[in-house]
Amino acid sequence: MTRTVECLSDRLPFVTCDVFTDTAFAGNPLAIVEDADRLSDAAMQIIAREFNLSETIFVRRPVDPAHSASVRIFFPTAEIPFAGHPTIGCAIHLALKSAPLGDFDTVITLEEVAGLVPVRVWRKDGRVAAEFRAPVLPHAVETGQLPDDAAFAAALGLSTAQIGFDTHRPGLWQGGPAFAYAPVCDHDALTAARPNGAAWEALTKATGVNALYIYTKGDGVDLSARMFAPGDGIPEDPATGSASAILAAQLLNAGTLAEGETCLSLLQGADMGRPSRIDLRIVTTGGTLQAVYVSGSAVPISEGHISPPTD
Repeated sequence: MTRTVECLSDRLPFVTCDVFTDTAFAGNPLAIVEDADRLSDAAMQIIAREFNLSETIFVRRPVDPAHSASVRIFFPTAEIPFAGHPTIGCAIHLALKSAPLGDFDTVITLEEVAGLVPVRVWRKDGRVAAEFRAPVLPHAVETGQLPDDAAFAAALGLSTAQIGFDTHRPGLWQGGPAFAYAPVCDHDALTAARPNGAAWEALTKATGVNALYIYTKGDGVDLSARMFAPGDGIPEDPATGSASAILAAQLLNAGTLAEGETCLSLLQGADMGRPSRIDLRIVTTGGTLQAVYVSGSAVPISEGHISPPTD
């Protein structure tokens, strides 16, 4: 099969931005492709692979005119129903396109495969930020099994003693996408961790989950984290909004969430040289999750046009 490109007049506008940061060339890079209604699923996958970022989001006309846009989100290898940093980045981009100068506070409503996602976007004192409520409350993974600490340690190239701290133990949780969670004892263990060959493959096979989020107590933030998903084309992710939202179930299971509202700051990507700040707001009632909110900023980086592929 050969692929060609369409004429220049058919090129699609795109922008890139860095999400979960106020600083250019930090955070998690995102590609936003606009006017994507005529793209097939295969074409979107090819473009996502071309950008080769952890995620690319495609913006289309909304099904309901009362909403801001319909969107599709792709890894380099597959489509996903929901992801945090594309949601934040896309909502900020759409808000800035239509926002007046100066401060504002608005809602961008995105039709995602996982469901309707309203995103509050605001600009105050020159800083732009956004917050969304997770469309699916996190809960236990319904398939796969939870391996022992030794299996997590082997998969990360660590010792068994480095897995876990305080009341935090490994877990499997989902909320749209699914993640394995492995708390580690300190920042040295966090920095040393790497997906480790056959042991990594054995862990993902046992859990049925391709992505592993590891975390420990933070320095200047509540928690520091990393996320690996090499099977999805993401050797390491600088910021993972969906995993951060689903982390609420892991924290609840560890018994560390107070009744009512808990606000936490997370640092991810520092070990990659792309520090990302993700803020969580978790609401619990009677020991159960009621709502999870994720917030952060984004910085525009580039813009241009891309010619869509044809078969």
